[in-house]
Amino acid sequence: MLANNLKIGDTIGIISPSHVAVKDRYSHFFDTINSIGFKVKEGDNLYKNTYGYLASEQERADDLNKMVLDKNVKMIFFGGGNGGNELLPYIDYESIKRNPKIICSYSDGTSILNAIYSKTDLIVYYGQAPGIFGDLLYYDYRQFMANFVNGPAKQFYPNKKIRIITSGKCEGIITGGYTANMALLIDGKYFRYNKEKKYILLLEDNEKFSRPDHIHAYISHIEQNEFINNVSGLIFGHYSENESPELIQCLERFGRKYKIPVIMSDDFGHGINHGIFPIGCKAEMDTSSETINFLSYE
Repeated sequence: MLANNLKIGDTIGIISPSHVAVKDRYSHFFDTINSIGFKVKEGDNLYKNTYGYLASEQERADDLNKMVLDKNVKMIFFGGGNGGNELLPYIDYESIKRNPKIICSYSDGTSILNAIYSKTDLIVYYGQAPGIFGDLLYYDYRQFMANFVNGPAKQFYPNKKIRIITSGKCEGIITGGYTANMALLIDGKYFRYNKEKKYILLLEDNEKFSRPDHIHAYISHIEQNEFINNVSGLIFGHYSENESPELIQCLERFGRKYKIPVIMSDDFGHGINHGIFPIGCKAEMDTSSETINFLSYE
């Protein structure tokens, strides 16, 4: 299921499931969003700090559920932090099915995005958050417009050269996101996959959050689930400005172990560039042409 594109003048709903938004900081994001032609609606609990570190699960879920039901809101947009997985039992998945709209996040948003796709079959988007509008790069702007206004996008356009870890060609449904969140999801009831289909696994991390041994542990946990038998390829996102030999070796071992192509891109994740991947879209990855084509959004 694919939501309708944004049109200039449409309203974007901003919520904060995983952190407490700071009003002065967010007002700058809103100014930039307004400057490119869109309106902003703030969640009722966007700035609430009920627990001393987050609003309550119900308050954060209420913001999401209200945005889903608001006919004027055409896109729901939120960033990362910690605690998004707490919302999963409180999300109104049936309302999302009846009111499909663009939903985009990254980092801790991984849990919410994948749960929504699993429960509703709505294509959701991984790679951007409101924070990119604090200092909007041209690449990020082009990605936003290509996916949400002029979309659906036909392929992933990198800003930098893709690094090939292990070679090959594969097809599969895109799923994944931030490594820790994906590992937490993999055995839970909010992650669903079809054993008759193949999946291209999307993972990303950053050295300020996870050492290579942590990433290896997360990937190992994913490997211990039967889902690994359905993984046809791996796309790993930005990790560091400097190469990490340990991480490269970990990814190479993974690719060789399962005889699948593995690539690394600095253009999505916790880096400078914020490319977008549609979770739930069938894609083709080919290391010989260094392309990732989006084949079907059904």
